[in-house]
Amino acid sequence: MIYNFSAGPCTLPKQATEEAAAAIANFAGTGIGILEMSHRTKPIEGMVAETESLLRELLSIPAGYEVLFLGGGASLQFCMAPMNLLAQNATADYTDTGVWANKAIKEARKFGKVNVVCSSKESVYNHIPKNFEQTPGATYLHITSNNTIYGTQWKEFPKANTYLVSDMSSDILARPIDVSKFGLIYAGAQKNMGPAGVAVAIVRSDILGKAEREIPAMLDYRTHIPEKSMFNTPPVFSIYVMNRVLHWLKNLGGVSAIEKINIKKANQLYNALDNSKLFKGTAAKEDRSTMNVPFVFREEAVAADKKEALEKTFLKVATEKGLEQLKGHRSVGGFRASIYNAMPVEGVEKLVEFMSEFEKSL
Repeated sequence: MIYNFSAGPCTLPKQATEEAAAAIANFAGTGIGILEMSHRTKPIEGMVAETESLLRELLSIPAGYEVLFLGGGASLQFCMAPMNLLAQNATADYTDTGVWANKAIKEARKFGKVNVVCSSKESVYNHIPKNFEQTPGATYLHITSNNTIYGTQWKEFPKANTYLVSDMSSDILARPIDVSKFGLIYAGAQKNMGPAGVAVAIVRSDILGKAEREIPAMLDYRTHIPEKSMFNTPPVFSIYVMNRVLHWLKNLGGVSAIEKINIKKANQLYNALDNSKLFKGTAAKEDRSTMNVPFVFREEAVAADKKEALEKTFLKVATEKGLEQLKGHRSVGGFRASIYNAMPVEGVEKLVEFMSEFEKSL
């Protein structure tokens, strides 16, 4: 059995990938593969509409919000959000809690004034700054709900003076959220929802049309809303895989049910780290992510001149045991276990067991 701890694209429910594979040959009993079928056909239109309905149900999205399936991933949303929401002479507040948050800040500065209200960059983004002042009259407050590289997560969302905008790429659908606190939620699919190729934008319709600039049609949320994400050919196959993942999640009991499983997995791994004499986590305990767990060797356990060789040994033996993609991001080093929704509890158990065996072998 192979357990894929990749930060993304990541492991998907086996049921979803099998159903998607079957659809490549024959979609919805039509005899035509989904990769060959026009997005203007009723089967595809129905599938996209059902995917939206499932997402609305699972996230309890209230009236007044539009759901869009877009290309370009979350990275395109870094510019699309301020382009649509932030007037040239207006200010938006941004929190700097990781690489992706920092990229969003750089893009937003091209469209208006940006006030970075807090940053944990100096401490290698190992915590979430919580005490900060917002700019009076700021259009919105932007957060990155979960920081994939550094393993930190907003446990409680800050209260915005106006509304929140959030990149939820790596923890959407992992826990219940109150969508009404947000003006815009966007997320790339390749962590918890499906494969790369599609991003979701959940936007409150009454905040649109106020930026007072001409927006290219493809980058204007208002273009896609009346077209039901069909203004141009959407990433149909990626949306279909998302559809199957959402069905899987609903049958599992929904977001509340998966949250309990995610907490169980995370606690098991963090407890192993805290009780280990060889390994330790890198994120502040109060901000630890339930999705991404970076960890390193303890300085007192491994001499600096032997660390690199021992890391390579750990990763090599882990791979031999079916524990894949555990190498940490270069900015943190060490290791990282991404344990998104579809990572089974058994995968974390196998990892913890291996870590204990490896420690005892030294």
